Amino acid sequence: MNDINAIGVYTSGGDSPGMNANVRAVVKTAVSFNIPVYGIYKGYRGMIDNHIEELHKNNVMNILQRGGTFLQTARSNEFLKPEGRAQAYENLQKHGIDALVCCGGDGSFHGLHLLIKETGIRGVGTPGTIDNDLYGTDYTIGYDTAINTALDAIDRIRDTASSHDRLFIVEVMGRHAGFIAQAVGLAGGAEDILIPETWTDIPEICKALQKAKDSGKHSTVLVVAEGDEAGGAFDIKRKIEKEAGWDVRVSVLGHIQRGGSPTASDRILATRCGYHAVQSLRTGETDVMIGIQNDAVTLTPLPDTWKKHKRVNPLLEDLIKVLR
Repeated sequence: MNDINAIGVYTSGGDSPGMNANVRAVVKTAVSFNIPVYGIYKGYRGMIDNHIEELHKNNVMNILQRGGTFLQTARSNEFLKPEGRAQAYENLQKHGIDALVCCGGDGSFHGLHLLIKETGIRGVGTPGTIDNDLYGTDYTIGYDTAINTALDAIDRIRDTASSHDRLFIVEVMGRHAGFIAQAVGLAGGAEDILIPETWTDIPEICKALQKAKDSGKHSTVLVVAEGDEAGGAFDIKRKIEKEAGWDVRVSVLGHIQRGGSPTASDRILATRCGYHAVQSLRTGETDVMIGIQNDAVTLTPLPDTWKKHKRVNPLLEDLIKVLR
């Protein structure tokens, strides 16, 4: 086992349900091996501002079920500069921190990777993002909660759509990936799902919707990822109204998908990743992300998490076309 003087843990980028569970696991695991662990508040900004304090088991009591992140998160333009990263490293050294655990997405991992390369500090990432778009893990922390939150909203919207015989377009998060849209659309019985990975054919969609309407369907829900190449929900609304002349309603779920108590799946995933993050540091691993694939723990080089593309399931796309 490699000796670790102290571990610093932080959450970075967009918050996701389960981040608290992840930090809790890191703290409790480190303490169990008599390794001091420090919380870095507000991510890289906190590193530069020296907003760092030692954490103990009592600091992470009763946070497993809480959404968001008690360590908070913030963007830092200063950390994008070499001198900013040098200041961050100097502050880490003041606390004796020689290893880091970063819970975040690809942007956060970029920052950790640069810090490792420039300073030699050890560091591992845990996949904290609702988008589920990180290569090297089947699921990311917060994804399961986000899709269940969105699904609950879609079920409620379906009630209104049925009552008024209307077409609703529901926009979910996903600037570059359609994992959330694909999952909630399939689980919510959406008539079509529009995601960045596939081409959106508005005339073809209108034909399919008209066919469903002619067969007696009284409610229609389309799910669109915010990053779809044809535009967001309001762009799609305008195009459908122009093409078919229908009355279309839009519901943008927005940041509601980020909040709320994490599901059991997210708590378990976050806890497993946090535990194995500390164990990986103890065995000398660095510059990797902890992931779970086929229920097994995996270590993926940080650059691979953003350089290699994680694909949505093409089999689900075929299934969606059959069921709409």
